[in-house]
Amino acid sequence: MNPNIADFGMARLFNHEEVEGNTNRIVGTFGYMSPEYALYGQFSVKSDVFSFGVLVLEIVSGQRNQRFRDGHGVDGLLTNVSMEMFTRWNNVKYDTPHIKGKLGSLQEIIKTIHIGLLCVQNNVVDRPTMAEVVHMLKSASLALPAPSEPAFFLHTSVVEQMLNPIQDNNFGNNKGSHFSVNDVTITDLVPR
Repeated sequence: MNPNIADFGMARLFNHEEVEGNTNRIVGTFGYMSPEYALYGQFSVKSDVFSFGVLVLEIVSGQRNQRFRDGHGVDGLLTNVSMEMFTRWNNVKYDTPHIKGKLGSLQEIIKTIHIGLLCVQNNVVDRPTMAEVVHMLKSASLALPAPSEPAFFLHTSVVEQMLNPIQDNNFGNNKGSHFSVNDVTITDLVPR
């Protein structure tokens, strides 16, 4: 396999000497951002590793990283789909011609999913560096560590997490609704 994907957009936030940092200017698409960056503005070289892992899993699965309903609840690429592909590859619904024809052998597909899952682990320390990812992709006989549960968060939980500190400071002990929806606006026009 030849990697064709390079920059995921974090490069402009880093100086050449920096390897991690914190920002209050969060930019990007939630499905591709690492949780620590989306929730707290903390970024590191492993933030791009997370984004790379999401792209790898999207390419191999043929599905976008978004939440969807399957009739039994909310599902998504990082929650059940990728882990199922990794643990139960023989399932017919993932045995599609577009995957087999383009990626090669079944072992190579499973290895690619495994590496993608390592990249999207919840704990930043557990994620490999990009140099390690390249080494894993090139090596034919390297034993890979077992991936832990992938990081996952719903867009609504991110928004609520971002609103909670504001509400705690502004509204005291109000444990009611996190926000209200303005259904109607009435304007009284008073002539001079």
